[in-house]
Amino acid sequence: MKTVFITGASSGIGAALARAYAEQGATLGLLARRQEVLEELRLSLPNAAQHRIYAVDVTDHAALARAAHDFMQAVGQVNIVIANAGISVGTLSEFGEDIKVFDSILQTNLLATVATFSPFINGMKAYAKNSDCRLVGIGSVAGIRGLPGAGAYCASKAAVINYCESLRVELRDSGIRVVTIAPGYIDTPMTRDNPYPMPFLMPVQAFCRAALKSIDRADSYRVIPWQMGVVAKLLRSLPNWLYDTVFARVRRKPRASAD
Repeated sequence: MKTVFITGASSGIGAALARAYAEQGATLGLLARRQEVLEELRLSLPNAAQHRIYAVDVTDHAALARAAHDFMQAVGQVNIVIANAGISVGTLSEFGEDIKVFDSILQTNLLATVATFSPFINGMKAYAKNSDCRLVGIGSVAGIRGLPGAGAYCASKAAVINYCESLRVELRDSGIRVVTIAPGYIDTPMTRDNPYPMPFLMPVQAFCRAALKSIDRADSYRVIPWQMGVVAKLLRSLPNWLYDTVFARVRRKPRASAD
């Protein structure tokens, strides 16, 4: 039976991953800020009593570590850790008040990924060669090229992708497999207010089916849906002058501090 720890589990991709793994019979550790929403999710899952919830802000690294250690003590071996918690909002560097927003996004999307994985690594090393172990980082196709008005989010997700690559190489001989999933546009509360077209928008349940297969295979890097992987490669290959000309005109996500 798999044991899976998921951050950002109260909604969107995190909640959908929780449901998908619970349907497979996994025991879950579910972490997010909202106690009531987590409890509602837990009670809706198969074998609700075997799952544990943790009402923790991922930017509180000490509390996150305590939750991780509690889950490890409760279940013993942990097979899969998914650092899914993330936030997205528009930012513009010309506004000094947006520096706080940059900080919040980087703390939540990048540093919390490190803080999520860190408590589990030494324990996983003890049994990884005899048991499938995965550390899963949730990046984004927004980490492939910088988008105007989304500097903080793009930077955070580019950093997650590169951090997970570094970690994958570091842990190569340990038996722990590091998987990077880069979602495209997935139908979740985070994307529903985007004021621009979202090509290849994917239902979250379909995303989870593909993600679980990728995690089981221990893919080093996977863009979901695959069509956005093709788009990402094309965008990466564009010369800067052409990319800048095209994307300078696109609509932008609203700033958090905008009037």
